Amino acid sequence: MSEKTSLKSKAISGAIWSFIDVTGTQGLQVIVQIVLARLLFPEDFGIIGMVTVFVAISQAFIDSGFMQGLIREKKVKHEDYSTVFLFNLVIAVLLYSVFFVSADLISQFFGYSEIVPIIRVLSIILVINAFGLIQRTMLMKNVNFKAIAKINLISVFFSGIIAIVMAALGFGVWSLVVKTVFMQFIKAVLFSFYNRWIPKLVFNFESFTRIFNFGWKLLLSRILTTIYQNIYYLIIGRGFTATDLGHYTNAKKLKDAAANTITISVQKVSYPVLSNIQNDSARLKRGYKQIIKNSVFVIFPVMLGLSAVAPALFRVVLGEKWIAATPYFQILCLAGMLFPLHAINLNILQVKGRSDLYLLVSVLKKIVGLTFIGIVLFLGLGIMGLMWSAVVTSYLSYFINAFYSKKVISYSVFEQIKDISLYYLLSGAMAFIVFSMNYIFNINDIILLFIQICVGVSIYVGINLILKTTEYKTILTILKENYHRIVSRKSTISESGEIYEKN
Repeated sequence: MSEKTSLKSKAISGAIWSFIDVTGTQGLQVIVQIVLARLLFPEDFGIIGMVTVFVAISQAFIDSGFMQGLIREKKVKHEDYSTVFLFNLVIAVLLYSVFFVSADLISQFFGYSEIVPIIRVLSIILVINAFGLIQRTMLMKNVNFKAIAKINLISVFFSGIIAIVMAALGFGVWSLVVKTVFMQFIKAVLFSFYNRWIPKLVFNFESFTRIFNFGWKLLLSRILTTIYQNIYYLIIGRGFTATDLGHYTNAKKLKDAAANTITISVQKVSYPVLSNIQNDSARLKRGYKQIIKNSVFVIFPVMLGLSAVAPALFRVVLGEKWIAATPYFQILCLAGMLFPLHAINLNILQVKGRSDLYLLVSVLKKIVGLTFIGIVLFLGLGIMGLMWSAVVTSYLSYFINAFYSKKVISYSVFEQIKDISLYYLLSGAMAFIVFSMNYIFNINDIILLFIQICVGVSIYVGINLILKTTEYKTILTILKENYHRIVSRKSTISESGEIYEKN
């Protein structure tokens, strides 16, 4: 098998398992989230939202951009991994100590004294995550997303079961705390068990300097990005009620479940695969274009379709107490539809080793975003103003990302817009028709939701069939190939139950 064929096979296999990972884990998390939303109250989710913002920001410090640096390295020694492991562990312990001591100050900021013990328990995941980071990085470097998928699915399933049982028994917000801690603990244990990598008590300054020189800009960029992504939690938690924050938290999580399914899959697979062909400019551009077009073919109709069916969806799935979160979800879907494009454009900067541009892009986008947030707060436009500012910022951020990615690959903003415009228009037309049905039909919500989904899928698939679009054929071919691959593999099971590989 040639190197090119092997790379293609790895990419396809990685994409499939990454998609299974994200769709499976996001699907399970959505189911758990829905059950918990019916058992708990918006205020419970609001309280946990106040705490997780600080944990998320701290997690960016622990990675320190080292994971991308290790993946990008052609050859990585054991001492390189050990050096990063020790550094991450020390940072994690220090951050946990800071949270433990400053829990009272954080509770005073939000005006909720009950979050003190929650902060001290939840922040322990920083230390837990540090133990499994290297093992996960090794699997990603080898494009072994099959193992990662299994580990993620197991951890989400069992932590979800524990949380649901606790919520049913009346533990309230603590069911959400335990869910998060147990999920990360199970992941760390399984990553360590699967990879069987044992760190050495070695800290190589040369390794640290080499990897950190690449990663520190990514670290700073990630910190800025994480702070910005969670700033709504801070603003809503500080200026509004825990119930308001709870509505926003669940709307965002449900939006993320859809948007991240595509975004994370594309990001995790495209980075190591494109890294392997970073020196072949023509091949890199072809792969880059195809990833973008295939991604928007799926993400645009999904996000716009969800926004269109949201009223019936929330009434059926979450119940009456979550209706106030519906407009938040609809608006956030409009912002989330561009997430895969953000991720792909940023990935190309990492692939080409331009962490300086990566940092510059992140800073520019945060300036734009914070400017719009400042305008919203100054004019007193409330939570809805904040939601719309997220949409405007998402679109402006796309142009910033695409503009700077052109500097490392000859794929201009105009070319990108030309490649994605068809699916943008098709998805918009489909969503408009589906959304209109909310006002045309006065029927049972379950029936309405079913009709909306059927009509939306039929319109989008039907138009692509008529137009014979390349991306529709590509996605269909990939699905067929992998269906036949699964069937073929099953047929090779011998009578003894052992599977043998065909040459």
